[in-house]
Amino acid sequence: MFMGKYNHTIDAKGRLIIPAKFREQLGEAFVITNGNDGCLNIYTEEDWETFLEKLQLLPTSNGDIRKIRRMLVSQAETVELDKQGRILVPTALRERAGLNKDVVLAGNIEKIEVWDKDRWEAEIESDDIDDITGRMADLGLSI
Repeated sequence: MFMGKYNHTIDAKGRLIIPAKFREQLGEAFVITNGNDGCLNIYTEEDWETFLEKLQLLPTSNGDIRKIRRMLVSQAETVELDKQGRILVPTALRERAGLNKDVVLAGNIEKIEVWDKDRWEAEIESDDIDDITGRMADLGLSI
């Protein structure tokens, strides 16, 4: 389970340090792809395979399924850590998420989200936790 938030920078070559706590769980190779709300998602290879198995069972006659397969699977890349604990974030993914320098890596249970720092702060500030927790209670989850 991925938890916590870390501030890092992405260098001019597109390399990003993965926090040691996350590296322990990810292993040497893992998958990065598009995420929701303008971020990128990082999955362990095992969790990515589980996701693909579930996705493969869904009907491709559904247009949303076809689109999600294109948006996530076609953009997914396996990345490996270098000796300094960094990955090279693919250019297309970096550009899509607007990752230029300051980034946030945020644990989100089965994945890690990678955000441009300014976008992350805007996302967090725009949320009203009381309103959201009220709606979650309607789904049976209360905090």
